[in-house]
Amino acid sequence: MLQKQYLKNKKLVMNGEFLIAILVPLGAFAAIFGLFYLKNKENMALIEKGINPKEYTNRPAPYRSLKWGLLLMGAGLGLLLGYLLSKQFVPDNDNPVMYFSMLAICGGAGLFLSYRIEKKETIDNKIQE
Repeated sequence: MLQKQYLKNKKLVMNGEFLIAILVPLGAFAAIFGLFYLKNKENMALIEKGINPKEYTNRPAPYRSLKWGLLLMGAGLGLLLGYLLSKQFVPDNDNPVMYFSMLAICGGAGLFLSYRIEKKETIDNKIQE
């Protein structure tokens, strides 16, 4: 009887189910604790500099919509190009490498375009002043 229980527990540990049941809640707790710890540390650093943390977090981000729009458009274009390239060069096999590479390249191009637009607008505003 004791040997059967031992073998059952050994199989449970060997399959990793036991580890998953322990590590997933510990990882979630560590992530949440880390987020609160870092936020508190950031607030303390702002207070030491004499800045009110509540005013600092409420600053507007004027180009946030532009950045997200161009990023998502680039990602969509990357997925489309990845699909077309995958069907063109490897018609019988669906290759995920093409999807992810084109997604990263086109998403990065969208973020770069957003940066260039923001930089141009900032320079134009400085010239007008």
